Amino acid sequence: MYSVVSLISMVIQIFIYLLVANAILSWLVAFNVVNTQNQFVSTVGQFLYKITEPVLRPIRRVIPQFGGIDVSPIALILLLIFAQNLMYEFLA
Repeated sequence: MYSVVSLISMVIQIFIYLLVANAILSWLVAFNVVNTQNQFVSTVGQFLYKITEPVLRPIRRVIPQFGGIDVSPIALILLLIFAQNLMYEFLA
């Protein structure tokens, strides 16, 4: 049972890293640090969008933007960390 929880926890941790990468890339694109005309940047951006958007979309419906700042990734990261801790608590 511990190995299943460990695997799920690792998948959650990887998804958190993808959420952070998506947020950083969106900031870099917004501030014109990277150009979306670049094939690599475009491919990475599309991949991160397709992976994270289905999970973020329902959260964005509930939590409004605060002054143009999207806090849905932060809310999702907190929920995922809570789920991780809850899994380990039930295992112990």
